[in-house]
Amino acid sequence: MGFTMGLNLLLLVAMVATNIFSLYHLSCNIQSKPPVAPPVPDHLLHQLQTIRATINHLTRLQPPAPPSAKAKKSSLTIPSDLLLYTHLSPIASSCKDNPDLLHQYMNYTPFSLCPSDSSVAESLILRGCHPLPRRRCFSRTPSSIPTSLPKTPFSTLPEKALLWNSYNCKSFSCLSKSNPNMGFDMKVEQSRYLGYKSDLDLPIPQFLQLTKSSKSVIRLALDIGGGTGTFAAQLKLHNVTVVTTTMNLGAPYSESVALRGLVPLHVPLQQRLPVFDGMVDLVRCGHAVNRWIPLTMMEFLLFDVDRVLRGGGYLWLDHFFSKRADLEKVFQPLIWKLNYKKVKWAVANKNDASGVKNGEVYLTALLQKPVTR
Repeated sequence: MGFTMGLNLLLLVAMVATNIFSLYHLSCNIQSKPPVAPPVPDHLLHQLQTIRATINHLTRLQPPAPPSAKAKKSSLTIPSDLLLYTHLSPIASSCKDNPDLLHQYMNYTPFSLCPSDSSVAESLILRGCHPLPRRRCFSRTPSSIPTSLPKTPFSTLPEKALLWNSYNCKSFSCLSKSNPNMGFDMKVEQSRYLGYKSDLDLPIPQFLQLTKSSKSVIRLALDIGGGTGTFAAQLKLHNVTVVTTTMNLGAPYSESVALRGLVPLHVPLQQRLPVFDGMVDLVRCGHAVNRWIPLTMMEFLLFDVDRVLRGGGYLWLDHFFSKRADLEKVFQPLIWKLNYKKVKWAVANKNDASGVKNGEVYLTALLQKPVTR
């Protein structure tokens, strides 16, 4: 019995000693060789530093504590959310992917005239750098002011009302001669969207008749890629307000929309539409929306259109072009994901040189969003 108890006691002492030595060894390793964390990417470190700097900046700008009950009722404090939105200026994350263009755009003298670099700005925007960084310089204006502006959306546009430095053509007549379909010849634009030449056409009077027969009201619309704003101009004659998104790709499209007394939005197709949910009765997609848009971006665009359309509103795809096989296998299933009512669906061959070479077709579709979901 005594031998057994002594052996058990010896084993207990050995076990305790082993545990003590193990703990000592572990503590020494921890002190001498701390665990190595995986490296943090540089871009994440930069973002964390920016967030930390912003928090520190806003902390210093926090308003004073709310007044006590004994304080006068008239004393007010600035809401913290107002401070937040006042001091933060958003910049697109894609700007860092184009450092040369960004450096060229931001290479200016503060508190002086801005450089004539609208083409650089558009190059950045098309590459996803939108919104652009803000600058503290003064926008340029034409050397002479026109004596009058157009009284109607189809009046002749004044040549001296804008800056021509960034464009090859230096007049509207030059643009019209180079391509009458660019939208700068008001004699041509006056009849656009009114005639019927094929099933691909949907004249505005016919569209308004369709909406009237279905007891739909068209008051607010968005024209995506609307060029010089002729669609908005035609609907303005029917008391419909249309906002036109456009880019100045080698010609003064935005300026022309404004000169016609219409509202241009200088935004790219990949940007979220700057309209609140369920606000517009009609969204029209013109030639700018076509098969060259990446499929993922096209899907986001369609669902963003669904977001801004009210219940019962209309999506109008006007002469959307793609390869016939892509339309049937890719774009048509994508469009049907919206589960809209088909009011018009017309497909025809694209008979110009590019269309014949690539087997392309046009699609004109008028689709109605469900009234309720």
